[in-house]
Amino acid sequence: MNILTINGLSKTYPNGVKALDNVSIEIENGIFGLLGPNGAGKSSLMRTLATLQEADSGTAKLGETDIFNDPNELRKTLGYLPQEFGVYPRITAKQLLDHMAILKGITNSSERKEMVNYLLDKANLYDVRNKSVKGFSGGMKQRVGIAQALIGNPKLIIVDEPTAGLDPGERNRFYNLLADVGKEVIVILSTHIVDDVRELCTKMAIMNLGQIVYQGTPQNAIGELDGKVYQKIVNRDELQEYAQNYSIISNKMSGGQPLIHVYNESNPNNGFEQVKPNLEDVFFSKINTSNILV
Repeated sequence: MNILTINGLSKTYPNGVKALDNVSIEIENGIFGLLGPNGAGKSSLMRTLATLQEADSGTAKLGETDIFNDPNELRKTLGYLPQEFGVYPRITAKQLLDHMAILKGITNSSERKEMVNYLLDKANLYDVRNKSVKGFSGGMKQRVGIAQALIGNPKLIIVDEPTAGLDPGERNRFYNLLADVGKEVIVILSTHIVDDVRELCTKMAIMNLGQIVYQGTPQNAIGELDGKVYQKIVNRDELQEYAQNYSIISNKMSGGQPLIHVYNESNPNNGFEQVKPNLEDVFFSKINTSNILV
């Protein structure tokens, strides 16, 4: 079994932004969800683990491989799908994967051809293998992206915000592909979309302001809130008053009016009703958004 051990990782950018603040996580085989709002430091952590930038302090090991002292060894077993996966506009899916395989050091042409065809089939792209990726939908481009990340049988796969901008059908196809490849390797799924983690991940961490504010299972996180989440529809002009008197977890529109979820150890009465907590409640409670008014 592969184990990724991250200990005390910190990174401050020249502009003073502390992107990583003493981050420590241990991750085993399977799909691990890294959930957090935009700007939480998720992409900084992913880039650091992918050896695209250096940390100021801390260590990271994949098995016996020291990621920072031996980055070339890590890259041999790394698959990476960045937040912005660029494609060559005048190249087919088959040509793109073949080119990426060459860059990853697979020089045997027959071996490379067999692997490219296998990955095209796995990503459900074989029928469009000779079409230009320029004309692909967002979901198809992401499937090309995950296919290239699988080149060389990686032990660690990092996917950064992979479903942003995908329609529901494309997202489901991507979920199925990721679930299929995440059985025997470590897959880190970095996202701000709660559904991604709920659908795919057995273990997770929530990140905010460069720190890990929760790590464990989605079920345990939800269990911590059981019996402590209440909801109520309020008037918009009452939001400020409710924010002062209650610990608001989240606020979203329902039928044109704000529906607030609050955290309380016991029933706050005043028209509130208890609801079964979900992962979205966990997310908002952990990143301390009790003062959301919009």
